[in-house]
Amino acid sequence: METYRVPVRREDRVRAVLALELVSASTGVPKERLEMRSRLEGRACRARWLAMYLAYVTFGWPMDRVGHAFGLNRSTAAAACRWAEDGRDRPVIDDLLDRLEVCARAVLEAPSCELPA
Repeated sequence: METYRVPVRREDRVRAVLALELVSASTGVPKERLEMRSRLEGRACRARWLAMYLAYVTFGWPMDRVGHAFGLNRSTAAAACRWAEDGRDRPVIDDLLDRLEVCARAVLEAPSCELPA
């Protein structure tokens, strides 16, 4: 039986990968691990939750869109974002998310650059 997948716009996938890359760089969890479709444990699971929360907050996406962009369902995205929001009570997590939001916005707000062929 095939797994149902919602089509995801290229722009959304690029932004989800940006969030995954930023979280991977700051936590040391490989991005490839965060992209696995299997159930993650420990640090990898929490890192993926941070990436979903980063997408939710930085891009202003609704939970359905977060879930689709990360290849997960809405309820999984919502649970991840609740965990990350609760984690903001810890100064180290709050500081990390503040910095990642600034980085993501800086990348997205940079002028586009047309590269020669």
